[in-house]
Amino acid sequence: MKMVLSQRQREELNKAIADYLGSNGYLNALTEFQKEADMPGEIDKKYGGLLEKKWTSVIRLQKKVMDLEAKLAEAEKEYNAGGPTREKRSPTEWIPRPPEKYALSGHRSPVTKVIFHPIFSVMVSSSEDATIKVWDYETGDYERTLKGHTDSVQDIAFDHTGKWLVSCSADMSIKLWDFTSFECVKTMQGHDHNVSSVTFMPSGDFIVSASRDKTMKMWEVATGYCVKTFTGHREWVRMVRVNQDGSLLASCSNDQTVRVWVVATRECKAELREHEHVVECVAWAPEASYPAIAEAAGNDIKKGGRAGPFLISGSRDKTIKMWDISIGLCLFTLIGHDNWVRGLVFHPGGKFIASASDDKTLRMWDIRNKRTHKTLEAHQHFVTSLDFHKNAPYVISGSVDQFVKVWECR
Repeated sequence: MKMVLSQRQREELNKAIADYLGSNGYLNALTEFQKEADMPGEIDKKYGGLLEKKWTSVIRLQKKVMDLEAKLAEAEKEYNAGGPTREKRSPTEWIPRPPEKYALSGHRSPVTKVIFHPIFSVMVSSSEDATIKVWDYETGDYERTLKGHTDSVQDIAFDHTGKWLVSCSADMSIKLWDFTSFECVKTMQGHDHNVSSVTFMPSGDFIVSASRDKTMKMWEVATGYCVKTFTGHREWVRMVRVNQDGSLLASCSNDQTVRVWVVATRECKAELREHEHVVECVAWAPEASYPAIAEAAGNDIKKGGRAGPFLISGSRDKTIKMWDISIGLCLFTLIGHDNWVRGLVFHPGGKFIASASDDKTLRMWDIRNKRTHKTLEAHQHFVTSLDFHKNAPYVISGSVDQFVKVWECR
């Protein structure tokens, strides 16, 4: 197959070849080539290294074309399979659709946590590289890095105003950051081991943390003092979460239990045992999901059925369990992931649960039917964390592949 070049293109290619031969010391070939192509002696500077440049850019473009073709194929599949448009559905049914809108790189180690800011269009990620990074999820722009921890940052959380960010780390400290000046304003120490989870109380006046030292602690934001310690777990406490009104805490642990605690008295109200491995994550069910949960559990709340509160837990036994805290029983189990379940969050509309797993996927679960609604092949490696925006159509995920991904919902 003969490529047709114009006279000018041919001359430019000849000059680039001549430059390549000359700069690599193939002088005999150069003299012969110049004779045969009857080319003047001097080669213009602008042809310096041109052949190599074109050569590498062709390879780069080929890779880009292949990436885009793969994305297009995925989008076509989504379209043909009737991935509905946003107009046709109510926001309560929006779910993340492939391919991702952005894949953001910058962290130098696995991403441990991703969260949305409650007000601004930014999200924050933490990593084993000891940094916290701020990104704009609408534009995909990197904004800044918060440095201060000296070891892996394990968890991050905002207060409800979004003015304060709290982080905890394997360096055994908890840091409070002012999210307007991005300064670290307090460092709280008191845990005797890796601090694995941190969250604000709904009022914003207290922070609760969980640690590998088997305890959970409550800290006063104003003073930085530890005001309560919750003891009872027999192993590393992986995560702690506060219910909507701040009266209860849920925690999960390497001891394979989920525990519920009364904040006021520090007593353990329930110990939920059914998982067969380390329990990685817990999430309280929002009121919006109660009807779907009641239907899934096979009873009607109106007829004096279960009124909650409800809690979900995800474990290394690859399952997700729904618990009714008022009776301390597991209502049902969601089975589908092929590896550890690492992150759980309820869909703001209440009909779905989203989960992140070491099987490299994100899954959307239909609560009413207790089954997978959609699976996204999300990352090249374990998915460690995900968050669902409360009112914008976005989901974010973080992974051991060091990427933070933004997914649009429709």
